[in-house]
Amino acid sequence: MRTPRLLLAALALAACSSNASRTAMPAATAAPAQVLPSAEDVAIREQTADQQIRQALARLTFGARPGDVEQVRTVGVDRWIATQLDPARIDDRADERVLTEFPTLAMSSADLIRDYPPPQPKHDRDSLDLRRIRSRAQRVVLELQIAKVARAVNSDRQLQEVMVDFWDNHFNIFAGKGVPERYMLASFERDAIRPNALGRFRDLLGTVAKSPAMLFYLDNWESTVEAGRPAFNTATAMRARRASAYRLAPAPRRLGLNENYGRELLELHTLGVDGGYTQADVIAAARAFTGWTIDKPRQLGSFVFRPAMHDAGEKVFLGHSLHAGRGIQDGEDVLDIIARSPATAHFIATKLARRFVSDSPPPALVDRAAATFARTDGDIRETLRTIFTSPEFFSRAAYKVKVKSPFELVVSALRAVCANPDSTARTAQIVARLGEPLYMHRDPNGYPETGDAWINTGSILSRINFGLLLAAGRVPGVSLSSWEHRQGLDTLSRDAQVDGVINAILGGEASPDSRLLLQSGVNPLLRDAPDSAAGAPMTVPGLEQLVGLALGAPEFQRR
Repeated sequence: MRTPRLLLAALALAACSSNASRTAMPAATAAPAQVLPSAEDVAIREQTADQQIRQALARLTFGARPGDVEQVRTVGVDRWIATQLDPARIDDRADERVLTEFPTLAMSSADLIRDYPPPQPKHDRDSLDLRRIRSRAQRVVLELQIAKVARAVNSDRQLQEVMVDFWDNHFNIFAGKGVPERYMLASFERDAIRPNALGRFRDLLGTVAKSPAMLFYLDNWESTVEAGRPAFNTATAMRARRASAYRLAPAPRRLGLNENYGRELLELHTLGVDGGYTQADVIAAARAFTGWTIDKPRQLGSFVFRPAMHDAGEKVFLGHSLHAGRGIQDGEDVLDIIARSPATAHFIATKLARRFVSDSPPPALVDRAAATFARTDGDIRETLRTIFTSPEFFSRAAYKVKVKSPFELVVSALRAVCANPDSTARTAQIVARLGEPLYMHRDPNGYPETGDAWINTGSILSRINFGLLLAAGRVPGVSLSSWEHRQGLDTLSRDAQVDGVINAILGGEASPDSRLLLQSGVNPLLRDAPDSAAGAPMTVPGLEQLVGLALGAPEFQRR
């Protein structure tokens, strides 16, 4: 049974009550985690107490909701951070009830392709039936996109959702690779990414390596021992290379060793492009992962190791000898070696510090985070704790310097006005129009991690127009008539309304230029831009206009 949309709205409104904002609150049955920074670390923070609260909410969540600042102030910023680092302590049943709206999220890939089959134009000749089948098949990716936005807006386990987004991007998979990929992505995020987002990196790396979605995306599922190299059974290996029954895609390919996964594993997933490996190491890694494939691929089965496809010869990887004849252990050893490499510790620490501190993270902080990663055998939670309790995280230089991605911008705006979760695809489509279609980045490097990639004249205009669009009530789930900060503002003077909106949307901090923009009611960038640059500017009256302009202000574009 589908959850009634009135229930979704009620759950969201309850979550946004000013006296019961759940983002900052641990589960009622568990005390918050007690791993707190030392008094010496707290004493040297450069940000004020209120800035520390805003910094924590801006970086560990997708944006503050009404009442969150007060809740974090009550709990204490360090205790709140400790609780977010331990999401199992946070009661998130309201968000779980929202997710019942999306049944495909819990289904296996095999069940998805059975119940939501792709259209077969040669057989589905009736155009009406073809459209119906195509529409139903599209639900598989659409529900994943819709749920990603809904979780980011509604979940109280905000750091968990931020880290799922981080690892989704780190281990990027393109949903448009082919029909099978669309049906494998739900399982990839549910079974590989989400359970390990704050766990040990080696566990995360291993589940990703065995995920059918990754095996298909980087073509490792068809990588086999090359002719002339030792195999467990040469005749069987030759048949495996020729067998069309193993194929997922109709386009012919040259079967044999495929280096795609071995290369991206080293360059993008672990060591980094400057991680000290050679082309010989890429080839050795690719050979180690031959035979890591998909069982019953036409039915989108699970991971299986096929010895007949495996290169059973001796290999040398990063100076380590992998003896001949060991099978699946070759790949496991490669994962062990790179997961414990100092280069991997530094690479992952750099990416985490870039996500949470600044586009150019301080080298000293990266070194300390990398040391924690190495000392704890790749414990992601403890590596993050090192970052979140550091003076660099609470420095003046790190305050409001991160540009929001389109996804972060849209979700933070929805949270700022306490929007209901959208059960349609419209909000995810807005994210796509702003430049970040979810699960649709073609290359394995994921979406950009630095702000300069997101900001140009066209994108700024689109962001400003989005703010006005939202304030006008043209984004699903948004109604400023029920926004708690609206109470009393309608009857105030324009200057008082500007102050109220700056406090509610911009955390009380606005430049003189932004304040003048709100007072005038006109953004000069939209006024002077040709209509073709970002579409005709929205016309929004009254207090809604102030909210829309605030959402488009430079201060709201940063976190």
